Amino acid sequence: MFSSSRNTLLRIPGIGPKLVHGILRKSSFREADQIIADCAKNNIQILHFQSKEYPKNLREIYDSPSILYIKGDPSSLHQHSIAIVGTRKASHYGRTVTRQVVESLAPTGTTVISGLAYGIDIEAHRCALEHNLSNHAVLASGLNVIYPKIHWRTAEEITKIGCLISENPPNTKPDAHLFPARNRIIAALADVTLVVEAAEKGGALITANIADSYNRPVFAVPGNLTNSVSAGCNNLIRQQKALIFTGVDDLNYHLNWDGEISQSKILNFEHLRLTREEHSILSSIQTSSSGLAIDEIAWKTQVPLTSLASILLSMEFAGLIQSLPGNKYKLDRVKVAAA
Repeated sequence: MFSSSRNTLLRIPGIGPKLVHGILRKSSFREADQIIADCAKNNIQILHFQSKEYPKNLREIYDSPSILYIKGDPSSLHQHSIAIVGTRKASHYGRTVTRQVVESLAPTGTTVISGLAYGIDIEAHRCALEHNLSNHAVLASGLNVIYPKIHWRTAEEITKIGCLISENPPNTKPDAHLFPARNRIIAALADVTLVVEAAEKGGALITANIADSYNRPVFAVPGNLTNSVSAGCNNLIRQQKALIFTGVDDLNYHLNWDGEISQSKILNFEHLRLTREEHSILSSIQTSSSGLAIDEIAWKTQVPLTSLASILLSMEFAGLIQSLPGNKYKLDRVKVAAA
């Protein structure tokens, strides 16, 4: 490909002049060699999309990075994880809640993910380090350009128990347009996103909305109605884009983190008086800890959407399933097992 002529490349469907220019640009290989040298100098690993170490959660999104730069130990990228995000101007309440959440997660070994920013982010990272909890920081810059610079020591500590992550090569400055792109990686990496405090606009809400678009569960901590840094969380709950967070038990309840679904825990529905459609629905959603969207249920069960909504509503009234934000449904395992 790189030795082909311009005319040959232009005859390939889907390739235009701009892409051809990038392919044939003489400096491309020199720049790639420089990136590799800079990574070696700064102990940065390069993960491409096909690497076995590439995080599974990132593979599932449509706009996943083709290249990831990693500094530290990426092994815990495949464990249960929670993104904890919030305002840079965190209140005493926000910092206290963040510490309570991380302390509650410590016995579970859940990985904490955040963005190393001021406020809620750095509180989550530091508390995770205090409890020897694996945590990852996703940066909008190159991994040798820590931003904010004052957090460099925390960043170094993170690499001993987790890792720093970026899609940007070394020496990349933290320009403003890179932060929303960084936020999508935070939202995609984590199994669930928790917004502790957020104003009506800001990066934390961008992360929450992206997580919601990826069909990942979002939780928000309710706050004082008169506090501006709680307005974003309260709006997420009001708009049903986030579940209300009252404690770590909420995560266990909605995500089944206190007991992974295994073959031995597959429930038998024969004792229930179910229609064929209801039995098929329960069987399809019980292996999903975070719930299935209604269109996924329709595809798995082949129940027409025109009748599926009313069946799901009846099953919810009967206590067999729970509805979640994003028009998703999950099995109420406790009530089904007790029935």
